[in-house]
Amino acid sequence: MSNLSSPVLPQHIAIIMDGNRRWAKKRLMPAAVGHAAGAQRVRDIVKMCAELGIAQLSLFAFSTENWKRPEDEVSSLMNLFMIYLKKEIHSMNSNGVRLKVLGDTSRFSAPLQALIAMAEEKTAGNQAITLNVCANYGGRWDMVQATKAWQRAHPDLPLDALTEESLAPYLSTADAPEVDLLVRTGGESRISNFMLWQAAYAEMFFCEDLWPDFTEEKLQQAIQWFSKRDRRFGSSAPL
Repeated sequence: MSNLSSPVLPQHIAIIMDGNRRWAKKRLMPAAVGHAAGAQRVRDIVKMCAELGIAQLSLFAFSTENWKRPEDEVSSLMNLFMIYLKKEIHSMNSNGVRLKVLGDTSRFSAPLQALIAMAEEKTAGNQAITLNVCANYGGRWDMVQATKAWQRAHPDLPLDALTEESLAPYLSTADAPEVDLLVRTGGESRISNFMLWQAAYAEMFFCEDLWPDFTEEKLQQAIQWFSKRDRRFGSSAPL
């Protein structure tokens, strides 16, 4: 892997990991095989981001809409998530990866919830990179739960007191910078209810590669593309 020539790095990369099922279908394999191949790809991308000095990496693993998929596929995804949590703890600690699972985890089984809590606790002190695995997550859900949390914290304040600045600390990504670069694999050009608030000013990189085929070199390409963007954040002149 060659070094990036530009010093301009995104501090928060978010990735919609699309194409696992199509990857498997092309190979006449069940969807579960594609998801397993995608999970293996995660390790390589996380390691690369940690080495580059990316502070935050958010991966869209399971959306609030994914419950609509066939029951056997959802079950295999949950099992894969459990296997990943058990298997990757040592690797995450070795590479300084702090794991956070963002989303409504209350719908998951008790064993999976316990594994999530254990993995978050065991990696809490790591500082090389924060890996946000977004599971049973949706951007709309995030904003609604944040609003409810703000209201619970300020029961005596009227709704008129709610501002963007006061709501932000209640989002699931309260301790993370906003998304700089949003990547979607799989050839689709939409963000599918992912980090709607956090990606308001993100640069969006869409590519044809199916997620299991998304290499470190492809991520390099996305970061190089990002480094050349003229990010104005609504102003009329370059910053």
